[in-house]
Amino acid sequence: MENITLFLSDKQLLASGQSDFFYKIMENNSISGIMPVVAIKEIAFASKTEYTFIYTGKSELRFGAFALKRLLQVTEDSCAGLLYSDYYEIKNGSRLNHPVADYQQGSLRDDFDFGYIYVFRTQILREIVQTMNRDYFFSGLYDLRLKISQKYPIVHLNEYIYTIFETKTVSSEEKQFAYVDPKNRDVQIEMEIACTEHLKMIGAYLEPEFKSVKFEEQVFEFEASVVIPVRNRVKTIEDAINSVLKQETKFPYNLIIVDNHSNDGTSDIIKKYSTDRRVVHIIPSATDLNIGGCWNTAIHHAQCGKFAIQLDSDDLYSSSHVLQTIVDEFYKQQCPMIVGTYKMVDFKLETIPPGIIDHREWTPENGRNNALRINGLGAPRAFYVPLLRKLNLPDTSYGEDYAIGLRISREYQIGRIYDVLYLCRRWDGNSDASAGIEKMNAFNTYKDRLRTWEIEARKKI
Repeated sequence: MENITLFLSDKQLLASGQSDFFYKIMENNSISGIMPVVAIKEIAFASKTEYTFIYTGKSELRFGAFALKRLLQVTEDSCAGLLYSDYYEIKNGSRLNHPVADYQQGSLRDDFDFGYIYVFRTQILREIVQTMNRDYFFSGLYDLRLKISQKYPIVHLNEYIYTIFETKTVSSEEKQFAYVDPKNRDVQIEMEIACTEHLKMIGAYLEPEFKSVKFEEQVFEFEASVVIPVRNRVKTIEDAINSVLKQETKFPYNLIIVDNHSNDGTSDIIKKYSTDRRVVHIIPSATDLNIGGCWNTAIHHAQCGKFAIQLDSDDLYSSSHVLQTIVDEFYKQQCPMIVGTYKMVDFKLETIPPGIIDHREWTPENGRNNALRINGLGAPRAFYVPLLRKLNLPDTSYGEDYAIGLRISREYQIGRIYDVLYLCRRWDGNSDASAGIEKMNAFNTYKDRLRTWEIEARKKI
C-alpha cells in the first residue's frame, strides 16, 4: 500500500508476499523495544507517506489478509495517535494467540506490551517528536508514547492482525523483575526521568513534601504483629510460623494467622501452636475473602499490634532479628510504611535468579512518583496500624500491597531497608509470574487501573 512506510531492522523480516511495502532499513540502529530518540526522529522525517509503521521484533513478520487496510481504517476512525493490536505467534510449528491489554492513563510501566507493530499517522508522529527535547538512548519509544498520550488516544485493536515467527522467549518472571535487575539500571534511570516529566506535564507530579506521623497516638499491647494470610499451604506454613517465633526482640510481638478456610491440613498444623500465646489463629466467618480481606481481618483484630509486618505463608525471614530491625527503622525514619529487601531462593534456600531484590531505584525525593511506573514496591512490607485501619487494603489477591503502597505514598514518605530481611521461596504453582498471557493481562490491567485512579487523585492535590 503506497500510503504506508514500514520501518524494519532487517529487510528479510518481512514474509514473502508482502513485497508491495516500501521499506527503509535503519542503518546503525537496532529496531527493538528500546530505541534512541535519534532513531525515532530519523524515522519520523524519513517517512514520506500518510502512515508510518514501526516493527520492533527480530523475527519474520506476516500480516493477515486485508490487515493493512483494517489497521488504517481503525487508526482513522478512532483518531488514534498510536494504534497497536493483538497478534499470533508461531512457536514449534503451532500458532498461539497473543492478546495484549488496553492502554489507559495509568499504563505507565515501561514494559507495557504493545506487541510488535506500532501504527502512527505520520503527521502526528512528526508533531510529537518535535517536542522530544531529551536525547534518550534507551527510552525513546517510551517517551514517544507518553507524549502521544498527552494529546491523542492510544488505541488497542483487539483483533489478531499479524503473525510473528519463533521469537526468543523471555520468561514472565524475568520480565517481572527487569526493572530491579542491576544490569538494567541505566535504562531505568532514563525511564524514570521520562515518566517524571510526563507526570509533571499532566499535573500528577508530587513534590517531596510529606505529612508527619505520630506513633504514640494509641496504646497497643503488642508493639508488632506479623500477619500471615494462608489458604492450603500445608507444605510451607510450619516453616513460616517457626521463622516468626524465632524472632528476638526487646518488645512484645505476636503472630496473626488468618486461615482462609484451608482444607489440606494447614489448619491442623496451625493448631499445634495454639498453646503459644503469641499465636493468634483466625478463621474468618466470611468465605469470600482474598488476601487483602485477610489482611484487613488481621489489622482490625483486637490483638493486632502497633506495627503490622508481612510474611507470606511460603516465605521466611532471613534471621532472628528482622522484627527488631523493622521496628527500629519505623522510629528512625518516622514513616508509616517500611519496605525491606528480599532474596529469591528455592526450597534448599539457594539463591535463584534474579537474586536480591532491593528496589534501589527508590529515592526519598522521587520514589512516590516513580512508584507509578514500576509494578511493585518490594518486601517485606510493614505498616503503622492506625493509618492502615483508616485506609484498608482492597480485597484482592493480586496488587493489594501495591495499591496500599501507592495510597500511603500519596501523603507520606515510605521508608526503605536495603539489607536482606526476607527469603522469597519459589516453587511450582506459587508464583504470579508464571501465569498465562490472559491472566497476566488481567493482573497488569488491574495495576494500570490502580495507577489511573492514583493519578486522578494526585491531580486534585
